[in-house]
Amino acid sequence: MSTQAVAFDWLPQEVMENIAFFAATTTDIGPPSDLLPLLLSCRSIYHALSLDANLHLCARIFEYKFDLSAAVRRLGQHIATPDVLSKELRKRFVYLKRIRARTDSRICAHSAPDISNSPMISELLWLAYLMMLENDGKNVKQLREYAGMEQWLMEYWFDDNGASLASKALLEDAWLLDNEHNSLAMWLFWLFLRPDRFQRTERNYRTFATVLKPTALAANRYNICHAPWEDFIPKFCLLEPTCINHYSHPYQLTPPTMAIPAILSYLSLVGPLVGPARAVYKGLHTPNGFPSSFNQSLEWEADWQRCINLAKSPLASQFSGAYKVGSLQGVWEGIFTYTEFTTYAALLSGRPPSILHNSMVAQHRQTWKLREYYLTVSRGADGIAGGLESPPLSSGDPLKAFFPSGIRIHEHAGSAEVHEPGKMVPLSYRQPSACGVEAEGLDIQDIIVVGEGHSAWGQFNLIGRVRPCDGFVSFLKEYVEGDRGQWLYRGYLVGSINGSLSGRWRDTLSLPDANGYEGCFVMSRRR
Repeated sequence: MSTQAVAFDWLPQEVMENIAFFAATTTDIGPPSDLLPLLLSCRSIYHALSLDANLHLCARIFEYKFDLSAAVRRLGQHIATPDVLSKELRKRFVYLKRIRARTDSRICAHSAPDISNSPMISELLWLAYLMMLENDGKNVKQLREYAGMEQWLMEYWFDDNGASLASKALLEDAWLLDNEHNSLAMWLFWLFLRPDRFQRTERNYRTFATVLKPTALAANRYNICHAPWEDFIPKFCLLEPTCINHYSHPYQLTPPTMAIPAILSYLSLVGPLVGPARAVYKGLHTPNGFPSSFNQSLEWEADWQRCINLAKSPLASQFSGAYKVGSLQGVWEGIFTYTEFTTYAALLSGRPPSILHNSMVAQHRQTWKLREYYLTVSRGADGIAGGLESPPLSSGDPLKAFFPSGIRIHEHAGSAEVHEPGKMVPLSYRQPSACGVEAEGLDIQDIIVVGEGHSAWGQFNLIGRVRPCDGFVSFLKEYVEGDRGQWLYRGYLVGSINGSLSGRWRDTLSLPDANGYEGCFVMSRRR
């Protein structure tokens, strides 16, 4: 045994752990590989400091390399034990190394013919997605700088042998598979997107449009929500939840739909690539451009809760975290797109995706000024919600944003009175306050939004309602003058204070259970 090793033997255990910790964290990203030479210096040091024998050291390394606060906030303190964190540390670097090696981004000759149900890819994509929802600065560095997640996603989506099978679908003039893998991979593409890194070229336009355009525009093929959009209080989700293992505990989660991030990515990338610079909408901010903050993960609280809520059966009828009160208040700017009616009619009649590849997509800018109001139920000292003085607002026609026919809304300073035909007493809604609703000891019963706006087509009024179980937002847009009529906007707020409202509009003449004339839209808060 060397003299140096004998000297280490005389050191207290906590001092040796600190030495090992600093050796393991000489770099912010990547596995703690610099710890290995220290462990190999002698047998006694290995037994004292090996990660198998020293769970506390593992936990310290995990907290240095990865973000933990969001997971504790959402899942509970029980996931932050040394045993759990040591297992999570090993698991993450197994998958990060796999991403780094591009093992699953492309279909190789020896790959299984059908990888759409591969549990390995499923676990990899769920881990990356949840790491981004829990990101406070460390997780994204591991995924981007060590694992090369952006390059993995480019291969997955746009390589000729990409595992998404997008290129194969393009060659066969078939629709892109709408499955869990592609949904999670599309969300990751949006979360990592940096539009300023892509050059405005015709080749880039073709590359992105082949994947993003049909997914964004084909409303008859790609739903924007998993619960039936025409139900204000749906009983079930259209997709079975997935059981995933996160921090050594099983959780039932429903992956978000692929259409929403496809719309966001399409309007972020393809619009600027084909439109004149002076006419391009520049208000959409990708998550990569969000302002840095200590608690970046707070931006994704509702998105996380939506995955949880939609996995429950039956679905909740009350607000439970999938939407944060006050999120829609303010001035929003964005664009809406539309295709020629004959083209869309051909799409609905069964034409393949090439009908969209060869079609022109027009876009118009619009501005919304929104005021949000909520209806509450007071909680007693025992925490049990009390009753309302009158029944809550009924669920109306989905084509009218779930408002009952003949409703009248009168706005006042900080409040609004809602008069529903057949009810003697109006409902009193309030605007969100700075201190927040939870601090006032109140339960949210209903959320409505009132506003107005303008576009190249003229001025319009807006009324909207938020669905409790998943935060799905519906707006009825009615033009003030002319024959522009009424249009229904439906979608989700992706993110929070820095997020974007994304989804699709449709006509209000087609029946709710029939495919209508639809386009996509995105709105971002004015800055």
